[in-house]
Amino acid sequence: MSDKRDYYDVLGVSKTADKDEIKKAYRKLALKYHPDKNPDDKEAEDKFKEVNEAYEVLSDEDKRQKYDQFGFAGVDPNYQGGYGGGGYGGSGFGGGYTGGGFSGGSGGFEDIFSDLFGGGFSSGGSGFGGFGGGGRQTYHGPVQGSDLKVRLTLTFKEACFGAEKRIKIKRMEPCEHCSGTGAEPGSKVETCSTCGGHGTVHVQQKTPFGTFTQESECPDCHGTGEHISEECSVCHGKGLAKKERTIKIKIPAGVNNDSILPLRGEGNAGENGGPKGDLLIYIRVTEDPVFKRDGDNINYTLPITYAQAALGASVTAPTLKGKVKMKIPAGTQNGKIFKLKGKGVKNVNGHGKGDMYITIRIEVPKDISAKAKSLIEELETELGPENHAENEAFWKKVEQS
Repeated sequence: MSDKRDYYDVLGVSKTADKDEIKKAYRKLALKYHPDKNPDDKEAEDKFKEVNEAYEVLSDEDKRQKYDQFGFAGVDPNYQGGYGGGGYGGSGFGGGYTGGGFSGGSGGFEDIFSDLFGGGFSSGGSGFGGFGGGGRQTYHGPVQGSDLKVRLTLTFKEACFGAEKRIKIKRMEPCEHCSGTGAEPGSKVETCSTCGGHGTVHVQQKTPFGTFTQESECPDCHGTGEHISEECSVCHGKGLAKKERTIKIKIPAGVNNDSILPLRGEGNAGENGGPKGDLLIYIRVTEDPVFKRDGDNINYTLPITYAQAALGASVTAPTLKGKVKMKIPAGTQNGKIFKLKGKGVKNVNGHGKGDMYITIRIEVPKDISAKAKSLIEELETELGPENHAENEAFWKKVEQS
């Protein structure tokens, strides 16, 4: 057949093109030549058939291999010329492609029709026996209410130990004036005559491949399925109105900065009897002048005197629940960290408690009297170099570098 074009030329791809390239080229050309976009255009219809025939073969690995080896005869044993046989719904192109309509194998045909029509189709005639669209869509069914988001600031200790708070919110609730019906009291609520209460209407489209029915929202009732003779004067037919409420919140111990506390069912009311949304509490925690939090652990720095560090002492150390006595061993170095087990924050999920880490900072005297200076110099001499081993080791490293 002299006028039958090479499939690769039809799609405009090379013989080494991969599946994605072939599918991309097919989608572009199928959209371009689709009969619904080119009504009463015989040339475009022929092009569309040619593009689909090429894709039918090249998208199937087995058929493509046979085509590459034997040409048209490899995929159509009845190859004589022309688009023969029963078209798209029967024996395929020229009798060589069997199966119910577009089989393809790569989902390309369904994707194309989704691009063209946006789904929601059912077949009303011959041709594409298998397009179901995605099922019936209910426009006037219950719709869950949206979530509300609020920010709540806590003190450091409120976050650690938990607290009870009251916050004011504004949320959508069923309108009290119309009891959520959207209709002014005393007015009539009737079934929409356009859609018969379904909330949707069906529009039929005839194509060369059969009659298709598209489902869309009813333009008269906007998907509710009802017609209100007089809308509610408060909610204007929506059935929902904004109300201010005070909500009591129990903050669990252990929440931290940027924690999100969800309160189920405390958000906006749903439409058409749908469930309520949630109230999401975004936590912000103020800083503490002493304690620093690291997960469930608490850190802080404790200053002690030179004498306490050198001689040892029993010192007072603050914790989240008050002061405790802590032993400082003799010879404690600056930067030494002591751990108080279980003195941290309770885990918000109930996984025990954190610890408290206390970093020692030795405070060096700044204002020294003449007598104190003399005593320190005497102490320096008395201690001797053996008490400054780190200093000696440091200078040895310097000499070796």
